[in-house]
Amino acid sequence: MNRRVSHHKRRSPTAQQEMPLFTHGGARKGAGRPRKPGRRRVSHTVRPVVKPRFVVHVTVRVKSDVARLRNFELCKVLQRAFIRGCRKTGFRICQFSVQGNHLHLVCEASDQDSLARGIQGWSVRVARGLNRVLERSGSVFEDRYHAEVIENPKQLRATLCYVMQNARRHGERLDARWNGVDPFTSAWWFDGWRDERWKHGRKPPEEPPVAGARSWLLTTGWRRFGLLAVDEVPAARRRDERRRTVRS
Repeated sequence: MNRRVSHHKRRSPTAQQEMPLFTHGGARKGAGRPRKPGRRRVSHTVRPVVKPRFVVHVTVRVKSDVARLRNFELCKVLQRAFIRGCRKTGFRICQFSVQGNHLHLVCEASDQDSLARGIQGWSVRVARGLNRVLERSGSVFEDRYHAEVIENPKQLRATLCYVMQNARRHGERLDARWNGVDPFTSAWWFDGWRDERWKHGRKPPEEPPVAGARSWLLTTGWRRFGLLAVDEVPAARRRDERRRTVRS
C-alpha cells in the first residue's frame, strides 16, 4: 500500500521573538504631569490610621485665583460653612484658623472614611459660598487635604498652638482691638486659653462654628503640658527666626 505523500513542508522551529517595550509609561524620572514651579503637591501615599481616640490636624489650600481668605466679608461665608459642616456622623471640626490661602482644622473622626466624608461635605459648602460671593466657578481647593494624626498630649498641645496662633507663625498683623487674639480663628470657642480677659467687653457670637470635642486628648490630655497664652508664638516660628539669625 502506497503511503500518501504530503506536499506541505515541515516548518523548522524558530526562536521566540521578543516583544518591544513601550517607553511612554511606567515609573521613571520625569514621568507624570509636569509640576508647576514653586507648587508643593500633597503626597498620594496611604493616609495615616484614624481612630476615635486620636485628633487629626487637617490643612487645606485654595487655588491661586481665589481671593485672600482673611477678609471679614469672606469670613461670613466661611462661618456659615463651618456652622453647617462642622458636625456630621462620626466627624467633628473642633477648632480652626483661616490664613491667606489655606485653612487649618482640628478634627475628630471615627475612621478614615468618616474623616474623608466630613471634609468633603465641608469643602463643598465652602466652595459654593466662596464662588457665589466672588462670582467665580470651578474648584476652589488646590489639592488633596493634608492630614496629620495626633496621638499624644504633648504633640496635640504643639498642634493647638500652631493652629490657634498660625497668624503669628506667618507674621500677620493682628488688630489691637482683638487684644492679641486672631479674629479669623475659633478663638472664642477655644477653652484652653491661660487668660480670657481679652473677651471682656466683647459680645459673644450667636452660633458656634465648631463642634464640642469628645476625645480625652482634646478635652483633657493636652492640658497637662500647660494652657496657651494669648501672645504665645508657635515653635515653628521660633525655629524659623533662629535659622535666619544663623544665616545672617
